Amino acid sequence: MDVRAQWRALGRKPSVRSALFVIGCLMLIVTPVIAVLPGPGGVFTFAIGAGLVLKHSAWAKRRYVRLKRRWPAPGRWCDRGLRRASARRRHASARAARRWAD
Repeated sequence: MDVRAQWRALGRKPSVRSALFVIGCLMLIVTPVIAVLPGPGGVFTFAIGAGLVLKHSAWAKRRYVRLKRRWPAPGRWCDRGLRRASARRRHASARAARRWAD
């Protein structure tokens, strides 16, 4: 088994998923403290924490989708920041639709 497959298998274990979720929550909680320090540390802490929480929590994913429906523009910014494949697909299909509309 190669290293990449071993990491994927490790990420499927419930205990590891729970630990990563807790780490993500802790990073989100620590973000305001780090944000007051000079430099962009709070942005990175928030992005990594949000990514971990969204990756490992079905409840957080549902909330995220609901928020994106209510406020689509910030949702697009978040998708770009999280480098989500769905955002790239939507962007490509919207660009193709604009080309065909002209």
